[in-house]
Amino acid sequence: MEKTIGNKTIDVNDQGYLTDFSQWDKEVATELAKEKGIDLTDKHWEVIEYLQNKHKNEEALSIRGIKKSGVINIKEFYNLFPGGPLKVSTLIAGIPKPKSCI
Repeated sequence: MEKTIGNKTIDVNDQGYLTDFSQWDKEVATELAKEKGIDLTDKHWEVIEYLQNKHKNEEALSIRGIKKSGVINIKEFYNLFPGGPLKVSTLIAGIPKPKSCI
């Protein structure tokens, strides 16, 4: 299915996750974040970059892995991405929902 963000059309699945990462850019991320009530800060971008790098390296993503990463502590992760931090952060990062998320 398609979704329009600004002047750009992106392909998303039924849960809103991008199906083509090449369509992701910072404008798309910013708009997806706004839809979730989030204004992206430098710390958000740091987490997004970390998630994208893990995805590119085909490494599994999990809350436990985030905790061990040293990028962010769990309490801050939940505060930055409320409503399911791993689901919300990966959606904004333009990568598939991790298998560890229900």
